[in-house]
Amino acid sequence: MADAVPLSLCAREPRVPADRLVAEMVPPPRFDSVRFETYIPDPNQPSQPEAVTVLSAFAAGLGSAPEAGKRRWFAKKPAAKPAGPRGVYLDGGYGVGKTHLLASLWHATPAEPSLKAFGTFVELTNLVGALGFQQTVTTLSGHRLLCIDEFELDDPGDTVLVSSLLSRLVEAGVALAATSNTLPGKLGEGRFASADFLREIQGLSAHFRPLRIDGEDYRHRGLPEAPAPYTDEQVTKAAYGTEGASLDAFPALLDHLAKVHPSRYGALTDDLKAVCLTGVVPVPDQSTALRLVVLADRLYDREVPVLASGVPFDRLFSDEMLNGGYRKKYFRAISRLTALARDAKGLVAQ
Repeated sequence: MADAVPLSLCAREPRVPADRLVAEMVPPPRFDSVRFETYIPDPNQPSQPEAVTVLSAFAAGLGSAPEAGKRRWFAKKPAAKPAGPRGVYLDGGYGVGKTHLLASLWHATPAEPSLKAFGTFVELTNLVGALGFQQTVTTLSGHRLLCIDEFELDDPGDTVLVSSLLSRLVEAGVALAATSNTLPGKLGEGRFASADFLREIQGLSAHFRPLRIDGEDYRHRGLPEAPAPYTDEQVTKAAYGTEGASLDAFPALLDHLAKVHPSRYGALTDDLKAVCLTGVVPVPDQSTALRLVVLADRLYDREVPVLASGVPFDRLFSDEMLNGGYRKKYFRAISRLTALARDAKGLVAQ
């Protein structure tokens, strides 16, 4: 075992200043190096290579925007509006590579990083909360592109807020790209229908070109099953033997997440090399489950392996949850935690 005592997520209460929220609106570490060329389409799904072609052309078209390379946070005049659709919506199920494609679009857009923004819907609403609506408009209106991952349509108030923000940004000439989750009651096949997205954002619908991406979850395509949960002793030993690992009892972590705003979950995982959890049990209620989904997203973004004892991750959520309006979020969390559990396999001494 290492000499250092493991860290504890439950002991962390991060504070995130507003300027960090703005500075971190870039693709997360997992997607630092992704490009259209590194996207591996499923040969059985022609919509996937087609998406690469369309998005590549969309990115190239943004190169003609005026005042390239100049920050315009406090500009008095909005940017001129290039012709054509100013937005694209990636419509597909979990694990078809939407975030990979969205990040690739960000990287491919010919503009300085300071003129491009990338974040989840939650991160965007947190930015509005930190800066205020008008300052957020001022801050982002000089950007060439705003990418919004996991556009959430299950909170009508937030949907109206962000739709109003995007309307102002479109008026300023900002191009938009988005993926989204499922509306409550829209079960289908785990996909979100583009018609529903366009209806929910109302006046913005004319600015988006829906782009359907079919396929199976790439995180498990052709890969072995995730390792079965380990014993408490194995997880604890691995935590002490891994520098920079955290060690927490799963029920205690769930309680702690209720005390930390989801906007801080990224900061909660700063500098972690692995997350070790003992006593994983099914989550008790939907509010807890939704917080766990956000944490799973942040861990996945940062490529933090997750080693756990208790029930397998595919038993975290009840059948009622998996058949409810948030089913796509829960399946995404299962998919991502399973991938992270596979990454953690090497932490356990064989």
